[in-house]
Amino acid sequence: MLRNDVSVAILAGGLSSRMGTDKSMLPLAGKPLIAHVIERTSLLRLPVTVITNTPEKHQQFNLPMYSDLYPGQGSLGGIYTALAFSPSDYTLCVACDMPFLNVDLLRYIVNLCAGYDAVVPCDIGNYESLHAVYRRTCLAPIQQRITEGNLRIRDLYSRLHTRLISPEEVNNFDPERRSFMNLNTPEDLAQIELRSTLYEQQD
Repeated sequence: MLRNDVSVAILAGGLSSRMGTDKSMLPLAGKPLIAHVIERTSLLRLPVTVITNTPEKHQQFNLPMYSDLYPGQGSLGGIYTALAFSPSDYTLCVACDMPFLNVDLLRYIVNLCAGYDAVVPCDIGNYESLHAVYRRTCLAPIQQRITEGNLRIRDLYSRLHTRLISPEEVNNFDPERRSFMNLNTPEDLAQIELRSTLYEQQD
């Protein structure tokens, strides 16, 4: 059973500069990329919100939407906004371009969050900052980092009571690392489309 003090925020407010277009609405297997993320996170049966600076594009999903409180401050600003508007003490923040989220891994992360400021997968030296749970207590430290102009999310974790999810823990749920696949370029989209076909055949 999942905790009842957690909600989900899908971050779709990025500039998508390397993609050249709004990646949240790019088609994958016949529907927008963000729709795959909404479907996966909805399986958690937790409240879901969307952080977006273009709410008109996402009205079709009938979810609460909020725009960045600190526009232009990258993913850190998106996390801040998600926590500021969250109806819960803890918020699972995921990116809009991660269509292969593993629901069992998400449940595992959510169920570990009690007493921590952040629960973050650290896989082969990479912090999966947009596949992580943050507590409302992170608001002040994040605001300070934004004020200082330091938008590197990984620099925040040493100032928080952080629980890192090890590669071995990830292996128990997602040894192929499907969950962390995202896209930033047209080449990434081509790879995602190929993987989607392969995964459908495997599943």
